[in-house]
Amino acid sequence: MIKKIGVLTSGGDAPGMNAAVRAVVRSALSKGMEVYGIHRGYNGLISGDIFKMDERSVSDIIHRGGTILYTARCPEFKYAEGVAKGKAMCDKFGIEGLVVIGGDGSFRGAADLSAQGVLCIGIPGTIDNDIACTDYTIGFDTAMNTAMELADKLRDTSQSHDRISVVEVMGRGAGHIAVNTGIACGATEIITKEVPYDLEDIAKRMLAKKAKGKQNFVVIVAEGIGHSQEIAEKLQELTGIESRATVLGHVQRGGNPTLRDRVEATRMAYYAVELLENGIGDRVVGIKDSHLVDFDIQDALHMTKPYDEKLHHIAEEIAF
Repeated sequence: MIKKIGVLTSGGDAPGMNAAVRAVVRSALSKGMEVYGIHRGYNGLISGDIFKMDERSVSDIIHRGGTILYTARCPEFKYAEGVAKGKAMCDKFGIEGLVVIGGDGSFRGAADLSAQGVLCIGIPGTIDNDIACTDYTIGFDTAMNTAMELADKLRDTSQSHDRISVVEVMGRGAGHIAVNTGIACGATEIITKEVPYDLEDIAKRMLAKKAKGKQNFVVIVAEGIGHSQEIAEKLQELTGIESRATVLGHVQRGGNPTLRDRVEATRMAYYAVELLENGIGDRVVGIKDSHLVDFDIQDALHMTKPYDEKLHHIAEEIAF
């Protein structure tokens, strides 16, 4: 049986990471394991910024955004020398298994460390929901709700001034936040990499709607498209309607996690500890059709996640 495990958060922070850390610590302790927290991801693993955790270490954190373990990106861990340093530090502290909460880059590090004999389990934590092996990633729901609330507020001022509001949301290279936020806030248009778009066609549709009495417009743009200011300027040129661009930015990563993020983080974290308890490593935990699943890390990294084009086209069809 595994006696000692570690837990770290890596890459971009996501609401719900603290809920996952809490569940890892308390479920492991309940199974008789020792748990070590690692500050600032693989940077902390390499430098030995590691400390023993107990039940009270994770008190009153389930509702907090961010991560109490802090997070960072670690270029050194992309190379064999960095992985070797991480393995040596695990040996020094007697850490036999590691729970890594993060995204694709974090999982690549976990795969490399697993190859060195440390049992690693990845938990998908990213607001972008772009991990292909799982239907859902920790932080996605909170980020969407934050983006929706802010887009709603922008709609108020857009309506008051008869404007076009071009709102850029996060998501890295994926349009999952954009399409869900767009349909939830009744956006006139949604622009993502996954669906071809033409600004002249968008402008024509806006003018047709204006002719029928519509006076203000909300356009949601995915981060992968970017250039929101240029899009706003072009739409103003094509329509003659005053246009403003707003990039919501990192505010979407913050805030108290929603119920869904707290629950799903807890479920996946508990399952990760169960895998380690059974001596299983080199896996990524995920959710498929509401069921907990796990995949070989390399298999998970080579999967492709589909975009919900149907939802995108529904949004277009009902935008009047």
